[in-house]
Amino acid sequence: MNKQHRHIESLIEFLDKSPVNFLAVRNIEELLQAKDFKKLKMSDRWEIIPGGKYYTTQNDSSIFAFIAPGNTPGRMHIISAHSDSPTFRVKPNCEMLSDGRMLKLNTEVYGGPILYTWFDRPLSLAGRVILRGEDGSPFNVETRMVKFDRPMMTIPHLAIHFNRAVNEGNPLSRQKDMLPVVGRLPESEDYHGWLKRQVASELNVDVDHIIDYDLSVYDTTGACVVGAFDDFVSSGRLDDLSMVHAAMTAMTEADEASEDTLRIMAIFDNEETGSGTKQGAGSPILDYIARRVYIAMGADEEDYLRSVADSFMISADNAHGVHPNYVEKQDPTNHPVLGDGPVVKINANCKYMTDARSSAIFTEICRVGGVEPQYFVNHSDVIGGSTLGNILTSQIPLNGVDMGAAVWAMHSARETASVADHLSIIRAFTTFYNLRTTR
Repeated sequence: MNKQHRHIESLIEFLDKSPVNFLAVRNIEELLQAKDFKKLKMSDRWEIIPGGKYYTTQNDSSIFAFIAPGNTPGRMHIISAHSDSPTFRVKPNCEMLSDGRMLKLNTEVYGGPILYTWFDRPLSLAGRVILRGEDGSPFNVETRMVKFDRPMMTIPHLAIHFNRAVNEGNPLSRQKDMLPVVGRLPESEDYHGWLKRQVASELNVDVDHIIDYDLSVYDTTGACVVGAFDDFVSSGRLDDLSMVHAAMTAMTEADEASEDTLRIMAIFDNEETGSGTKQGAGSPILDYIARRVYIAMGADEEDYLRSVADSFMISADNAHGVHPNYVEKQDPTNHPVLGDGPVVKINANCKYMTDARSSAIFTEICRVGGVEPQYFVNHSDVIGGSTLGNILTSQIPLNGVDMGAAVWAMHSARETASVADHLSIIRAFTTFYNLRTTR
């Protein structure tokens, strides 16, 4: 099997094993450990060996890996992406009993999903569970991950016979229409605490030891290659786990030796809700980590600040590919096509960090890697969203570019991207990490 096929198989496996942010980070951590990256705790004193490979995590849902240079860092090459995707988060006291003892769960929408794409799918739950620690201390709680592999719920759509206008527009209530149904509860079972009992059974723990949880709904249908020419990947969470996978692949396959470039992979959480958390791009977490590396390698504040001015970041978050049925939705002269390469994202109102200089630098990185980029600009009558790049620059004044893979149906329960684009982005990212630059 050649490397390109391995990369796509690896992407599909990663997507299937990472239904939520917490599990994505755990899977990244396992892959990094297999490549001899050493974990550093944020609460410990860091000792960095020149040429060493390290990572650290924040809140179990963001992860930062880096390869230390052989000498004092002179610049940083950073690739950032995010671990979260739109979904439904389970609320506390979530059990709701309906007619015929049909049990459903009370959920809250996370991010901005295309709601109707979640109907009538085989769904399940995954996330983080917090257990009481062995010593009983409030600060020594235990964290466990859980993933129910079996389809255990669905969100049934109302039959067309009860809403004849459904195909003419169907406003949805997030509180009423989008609640998953788990099944008909036996008469002998109390619905109160049902979910905690399922979690306790899955983890083989006492239900009384469960204090709280962060559980989310996911579609159990696996990722796959699709299309008559096998040129697309179809999956949930391509935004942004495909870019996470590309960054992780480039980091683990990069050359190990670098004279003075600190190579960083920064995977943040909560981009879909604004990044305003301690594990999000709006926090100073990346700045803290970079400073600690410089200090541990004998650099001072002046060295670090000079390095920031000389560094470059690729903010990798997917872009809107031109839809064959809705070409008019795109800008008249910029049509990012699935399969035509990485997409540089540009916005006059600074929703993206890209400017002419950073776009040119990324274009040259692509050229060195044998890759041709394309461009996304919003149709001027459409308000676009923002991503990691411009949020991060409020914490660190980095030069950088916002880019991503062209996808269809962004924020659907199931999105579509290009096989060729994913491979070309891995090449571009690996080239970036391996580049030797001079002041």
